[in-house]
Amino acid sequence: MTPMLVVWFQFGVCAILIGFAGPALARYGDIISQRTGVSRTWIGLVLLATATSLPELFTGVSAVTVVDAPNIAVGDALGSCIFNLAMLVVLDALSRDEPVYRRIDQGHILTAGFGVILIGSAGALVLVGGDNTGFQLLHVGIYTPFFVVLYLVAMRAAFVYERRSRREPTIAQDMPTITLKAAIIRYAVAAAVVGGAGSWLPFIGQDIADTMGWRTTFVGTLLIAGTTSLPELVVTIGALRIGAVDMAIGNLLGSNLFAVLILAIDDMAYTSGPLLASVSPAHTFTALGAVIMSGLFIVALLYRPETRFHGRIGWVSLSLLVVYLLSSYAVYLHGH
Repeated sequence: MTPMLVVWFQFGVCAILIGFAGPALARYGDIISQRTGVSRTWIGLVLLATATSLPELFTGVSAVTVVDAPNIAVGDALGSCIFNLAMLVVLDALSRDEPVYRRIDQGHILTAGFGVILIGSAGALVLVGGDNTGFQLLHVGIYTPFFVVLYLVAMRAAFVYERRSRREPTIAQDMPTITLKAAIIRYAVAAAVVGGAGSWLPFIGQDIADTMGWRTTFVGTLLIAGTTSLPELVVTIGALRIGAVDMAIGNLLGSNLFAVLILAIDDMAYTSGPLLASVSPAHTFTALGAVIMSGLFIVALLYRPETRFHGRIGWVSLSLLVVYLLSSYAVYLHGH
């Protein structure tokens, strides 16, 4: 086998592992929600988002410590944000009966709003970071503690909101014999498979990118971000298929919040200076695209659109797709 075939074979193995473990992660996460009374939104926001974001975490840390490729780390984190929001297009297309935005709890507006703040702040700091403003503590940017604190505030606010608006959980009828302990163990096994296979994906993606000769900013934003977001895609579709749409959305939005937390962790691991001051300003296009897409999502939750083109996809989803493609093209043109 040629080296390229070997790389694609490895990619296929990872995809198959995630394809099997991802739906199990969603299924047992849903059972944990039912057994504990914790909302599906909270399960998606914390448990699923953390498990599916492990590849981005491992990729970012290895990119800044082993490979010395800060553009890969930042492109992976911010690129995952727009990729996650682009998955809403897939969910809308798979929601046959009605637009997916009419099935989602409006409480997700809170998480999406925090996402706008965090991602928008990261994009602004990338834009001004190259001016060497001196906002740093040792080698760490002064924004890193802000990211960590705001992430924790977002999690606390989501928890308080869910507790205020708590609804009776739907009792599982298809798996009455599975105990909470068994569900947690099976969830942990599925999470380990997703995390392990997903963490292998970026290295495979980098091998493919090296062969193609693509720019590191573009590679990080599209290829690496796309491969590390594969767990989110599989888990989200799996959650939708079992009717846990709020868990699916919580996974996507929670992953976006966790992506900015990953930027803070990457900044602490990057010893050459503040991370966001060492990358291409082209990442601002990605952050801006994620902010616009988050805004479209918020509008969709408030407006609850009914119109769908050919009965398959709505104007909000088409707008999300256009913004995703335009921001990706801008990064391709202007990236380093």
